[in-house]
Formats: sequence, C-alpha cells, structure tokens
Amino acid sequence: MDMEQKPYPKVGIGVMIMKDGKVLLGKRRGSHGKGEYAFPGGHMEYMESFEDCAKRETSEETGMQICNVRFLRLMNLKQYAPKHYVDVGLIADWQSGEPKIMEPDKVESWEWYDLDDLPDPIFSSIPSYIEALKTGRNYWDS
Repeated sequence: MDMEQKPYPKVGIGVMIMKDGKVLLGKRRGSHGKGEYAFPGGHMEYMESFEDCAKRETSEETGMQICNVRFLRLMNLKQYAPKHYVDVGLIADWQSGEPKIMEPDKVESWEWYDLDDLPDPIFSSIPSYIEALKTGRNYWDS
C-alpha cells in the first residue's frame, strides 16, 4: 500500500478547564460524538506546541483565555472508529472571558459543571480525564 493511502492516527488535544471547582463542557455537533458533552479541543497543527494548541482551540471554540496549562493524561482513542486519535489531555485554569458559541457547527452550548455532576451522554474520553485528575493515572492504551 502506498504510504499516502495508509491511515494514520491524528493528534487531538483536549482541555479540561477549571473555574471555581467546575469544568467547562460543550454539547458536540461535530462528526464524532454528536450530542455528547466534551471539553474544548481539536487537532494539533504542524509545529505547534501542546500549550499553544490548547490556548488556540479554547479561544477559537469558546472565546475564553486560559492559563497554567499542564499535562493530565494520554489516551489511544479508538472508540469512534474508523477515526483514530492520539488524545493528549491537558488541564488548565480559566483566565478570562465567558464561554461563547464561536463555532455553532461544532458545538451547541457551553456550561460549567461540577465534577461529581456531569451531564449525559458524555464523550468517551472524559471519564479518563476525571480519573487522571483524581488518581494521578496518566496513560490509557486501549
């Protein structure tokens, strides 16, 4: 098979944004996970740092600014096959702004939720973020 035709995983960045003990979740309209609640995030761009990607995606999707971006967990995300992602989960603190729907074709709402009272249905990778935060476990290879 020609190298260009071979499928490869993409790199996705998700950002668990904390504000006053709550996390920001959006109801997805996108291609995979439609109707599920997920953190802001998206595809990492060529030569972009993890932190720059997290800040860019958060700003593009919510209009907010974040700070104190740090690593939370790494996941081999295959639950939405045939899509396959190396999913880099980051955690950050809210810095400024209120969440706005900046990309209405991708998300229908943004809301702050208590970690112990998340909406349903939840995007398949979200429980691993919560577990990583609570336990320090940072590696999921499914």
